[in-house]
Amino acid sequence: MIQTLGKSIRQYRKESIKTPVFVTLEVIMECILPLVMAKLIDEMTATSMNPVIKYGVALFIMAMMSLVFGILSGKYAATASCGFAKNLRRDIYFKIQDFSFADIDKFSSSSLVTRLTTDVTNVQNAYQMIIRIAVRTPLMMIFSVIMSMAINVKMSLIFLAMIPVIGLALLGIAWFSFPVFQRIFRKYDALNNSVQENVSGIRVVKSFVREDYEKAKFQKASEDVCNDFTKAEKLLALNNPIMMFGIYLAIFLVSLIGARMIISTQGSVLTTGQLSSLINYGVQILSSLMMLSMVFVLCSMAAESANRICEVLTHESSLVSPENGITEVKDGSIRFDHVSFKYNKHGKKAALSEIDLMIPSGATIGIMGGTGASKTSLIQLISRLYDATEGTVYVGGKDVREYDLEALRNEVAVVLQKNILFSGTIKGNLRWGDSNASDEELRHVCRLAQADEFISQFPDQYDTYIEQGGTNVSGGQKQRLCIARALLKKPKILIMDDSTSAVDTKTDALIRQAMRTEIPDTTKIIIAQRVSSIEDADLILIMEGGRIKESGSHQELMKQKGEYYDVYVSQNSGKEE
Repeated sequence: MIQTLGKSIRQYRKESIKTPVFVTLEVIMECILPLVMAKLIDEMTATSMNPVIKYGVALFIMAMMSLVFGILSGKYAATASCGFAKNLRRDIYFKIQDFSFADIDKFSSSSLVTRLTTDVTNVQNAYQMIIRIAVRTPLMMIFSVIMSMAINVKMSLIFLAMIPVIGLALLGIAWFSFPVFQRIFRKYDALNNSVQENVSGIRVVKSFVREDYEKAKFQKASEDVCNDFTKAEKLLALNNPIMMFGIYLAIFLVSLIGARMIISTQGSVLTTGQLSSLINYGVQILSSLMMLSMVFVLCSMAAESANRICEVLTHESSLVSPENGITEVKDGSIRFDHVSFKYNKHGKKAALSEIDLMIPSGATIGIMGGTGASKTSLIQLISRLYDATEGTVYVGGKDVREYDLEALRNEVAVVLQKNILFSGTIKGNLRWGDSNASDEELRHVCRLAQADEFISQFPDQYDTYIEQGGTNVSGGQKQRLCIARALLKKPKILIMDDSTSAVDTKTDALIRQAMRTEIPDTTKIIIAQRVSSIEDADLILIMEGGRIKESGSHQELMKQKGEYYDVYVSQNSGKEE
């Protein structure tokens, strides 16, 4: 875990090293101060100010040096920890970009958000504590013990005896609180999932008047987190009282025994100044132990966050580009050779079973089927968003697993029913298809996708700002913009997954006509629920239960009088009448 996280320190190694160096110098100054103070108390008289001036100047200089070293250590610790967190977020985010759909399903979106935010913040705070406080406290304890033993060995044994007693008590608190923090992070994922679902589906929530239900669901998740945090905080709240009790008990014993020693020996064994120094060193020793326990608790909590982060950073994607993968797709031909697919390799039910299919380059394929027929699962294997569990998928005559992933996906454009538009201008969204496309190319693909007409009606036209998720355009407008974006990519394979469901039949027909004339060499796969969207396709597939139930042209399927015939009749019965 340390090795994995350590890779994210990178350019902040110098600051990470400078911090403990300046902390060490700060501790040395603070440990010398009580000795100088003892000298001042012992040599101070009512007749001369010389000791006060001499030792006062020395105390001031050392205090200033301690202040400077403390400021520098704090500055470098903040720089190192914030930089480390920045690199860590970058590394996690970049790693997620390489994840397959199966990997995203495994972690869940809400959990990944928690790891990028809450978990990274916990690790950042722990890192700052480690390079500063975790260095300061052991050094302070060691130097203070050495200094106190140099003054009086017997008196310093009081502090040494107190250390294991308090240490065991604080260790017990940390031991019982650690499992609670493990539960908390799992519940954080559930809380974030509730928020994410509610925010993304707020329009549905309001339209069904389900605000009270969503509030209750969120309240339950929030209370679960609150209850666990309360339990953990109750345990941690014992930290300070136990620590302060130990400090005051040690100070009382040192003061009592030291006072008797000074009186009985007339100051020959222990002076008043030395007793004052012993009390200061005792406070430093026990305070350091308290700070060390706080570091331990924080690091215990951060350890679970660090484990969750390392799960992402060390996870090997189920889909990777082969070494020296093929970088050129010859054409848009597709072949499914005895393909079966399961979302979970250990699951019993297959999403696709024994798919045998040959699609020539430039052909138009229509796919129909009910909900759960695995139409989308089929097309996701083409651009290798998932890998086939059995059999082989070929594109351009080559196994898709032999291609460089980026090269393969650059030649496959997918338009989904619920495609996403990102916050930014229409031009910016369209140029996802081709970042170097000219304004004229943008207008051309928008005319093909029947989007130019409504874009021209906007005051800012192609510079119109699209809100996040495309909330300020209609469903049909969003689909047409996504089709234009895909066409701009000039792919060898264009997949339209029910992507014209929100447009009228006339616009749908115009889009298909434009594709036939403008991109005749592109293989077009159209998933639709309307027969009119696919009846002119070269091949039509009817899917059911992950299998191809019927296949053929429109005329052939009509002659079979199977499921396609029934759907056609039901959708066109009004026209015939």
